Amino acid sequence: MTTPRDLLFVAMDLESSRTLERGSLSLALAGAELIDLLDAQAISLDGDRIVPGYRPTVADRLMDEAASALDQQPPYESVYDWLWRRGRGLSTAYLTALEAEGQLTRQPRSRWLPFRTGGQMTLADSPERRGAASRWTSGEPLLAGLAAPLGIRGERTEEPADVDDTAVETVLAAVTDAVNELEFERQRRAIDEEAFSNIWRGPGG
Repeated sequence: MTTPRDLLFVAMDLESSRTLERGSLSLALAGAELIDLLDAQAISLDGDRIVPGYRPTVADRLMDEAASALDQQPPYESVYDWLWRRGRGLSTAYLTALEAEGQLTRQPRSRWLPFRTGGQMTLADSPERRGAASRWTSGEPLLAGLAAPLGIRGERTEEPADVDDTAVETVLAAVTDAVNELEFERQRRAIDEEAFSNIWRGPGG
C-alpha cells in the first residue's frame, strides 16, 4: 500500500470534526504522494523545490502518474505549487481506483463516508484497509501529520508533526498551509453568498 491510499482509507473509516471536502483531501493526497516519492528517493527537496531523482518502477498507477508528472526543468516546482496542480481532482481519481479494484462499493442504504462524494459508498473489508488501520493506530507521525489539517479524529490542528526529516516536515507544512487557504476561500465565498442573499431578500426578507 501507499501513503495516499492509507490516508484515504483512514479518512473513510474515522470520524472527522467536520465534513471532509474533496478539495482538502486532494491536497493532502498530493502531499502523501510526495512523501512516498521522497522515501523512494525519486525526489529530493532543495529548500521547497522538488528536484527529480531516481525514477523507480512503481506498481501503483496513480503513484506512477505522480512520478511522471514531476517538473524536470530548473528552477523546478515548489511543494506548494505541486499540491495545487497535482491535487486537482486527485481524491476522485483515488476513489475511482478503489472502486475499480472492488475495495469500494456504492450502496443506497449504508453508512456514508465522512466527506462529500456525491453518493453513498462503503469500504470492503480488505488487507489494505486493515493495514491502513494498523498504521493509524500505531500512531505514526507521518500519517497523523497528513490527517491533522483535515480534522480527522479530532479538531483541525496546525501543530507540526513530530517527524525527524526536514523534507517531510516541509511537505506537511505545505499541506497545512494549502488546506487552510482552501478553507479560508470557502468561508469567504460563504460570507459573500450570504451577503448577496440578504441583499436579494431585502429588509423584509
